[in-house]
Amino acid sequence: MKRILLFSALLALGSGVYATQYTTYLDYIAKWKDVAMQHQKDYGIPASITLAQGLLESSAGQSELATEANNHFGIKCTSDWLGDVYRHDDDRKAECFRMYRDAEESFKDHALFLKRSRYERLFTYSLTDYPAWAQGLKDCGYATDPTYPKKLIRIIEEYRLNDYVIAAKEDKPQEDVAPVLTTDKKAEVPSKDDVVVLTAAPVIASFSQNPEPPYVRPLTAKEEKAEFFAHHGKGKCNGVKYTLAREGDTYATVAFSLNVTERSLRENNDALGRDLKPGDRIYMSKKKTQAPKEHPYTWVQPGESVWELIQKEGITEKAFRELNGIPVDVRVFETRQQVLLRKLKDK
Repeated sequence: MKRILLFSALLALGSGVYATQYTTYLDYIAKWKDVAMQHQKDYGIPASITLAQGLLESSAGQSELATEANNHFGIKCTSDWLGDVYRHDDDRKAECFRMYRDAEESFKDHALFLKRSRYERLFTYSLTDYPAWAQGLKDCGYATDPTYPKKLIRIIEEYRLNDYVIAAKEDKPQEDVAPVLTTDKKAEVPSKDDVVVLTAAPVIASFSQNPEPPYVRPLTAKEEKAEFFAHHGKGKCNGVKYTLAREGDTYATVAFSLNVTERSLRENNDALGRDLKPGDRIYMSKKKTQAPKEHPYTWVQPGESVWELIQKEGITEKAFRELNGIPVDVRVFETRQQVLLRKLKDK
């Protein structure tokens, strides 16, 4: 008898937790479905993907990032971000995340973020092909969690989010869309019998406020570097190897992938106090103090910066300034002129 009472108590507790969680998800969907459908029309992003990412990344609007920074999609700071920032532990401690005035601004920035060239392949997929979009987001680098696509797909199917994609394409009235996702009818909340099955299913575990992710073997330093160079090309200038920064790269993330300290990487590139921008050269070891013998000088153009020149030529800033007598407060060349790249021998 005691066992039966204990089981009944646990069942009631599980029913309450699931019903609350289920209702929280439905409330979030009801609140943001119109925005998601409009963004599908304006930006070509499936409403199902927008809603699923919002639900997963923000725990249906309940996460710290969502409540403190209005950030519903876990978008981190990039070199071109000029807005407010919020520090939050993620892959690393106190990472920089974008902070918004309100949640609606977060939804708009999410749409604009996916319109970057990095994600252009996603827009070759059909709006209704949510598995391709989910996998594509992972492949393009939106998330590092290897199970990210499965989680999105699970949410989309569990809450019938693809119905909003179809409705937006057909421009149906909002009241005609996925009636099962309204919270007005008591019948739409699972019964205790349903909960016995649902609470045992893996999908429910992924909706927890603080889920423990499945174990994934971390990459070794060698594997991390190989993964980095699979997406970044290599080059050599003045005998020093370099790679080119891509969108979203920072000196911190590149340093981690190359297994070096951020400060040493910045010093190698004369970049203390400088942000990394797409297309910048990143030298992987210290640059030379002068150019090769066959390249003793070059011409600079008005508006060209000293840093741009030394990165292009692969020489250190200190050596270049000493060689040409250029003060440290001169940052940009104002006239077309010839500058030395190595010391000329006296005849």
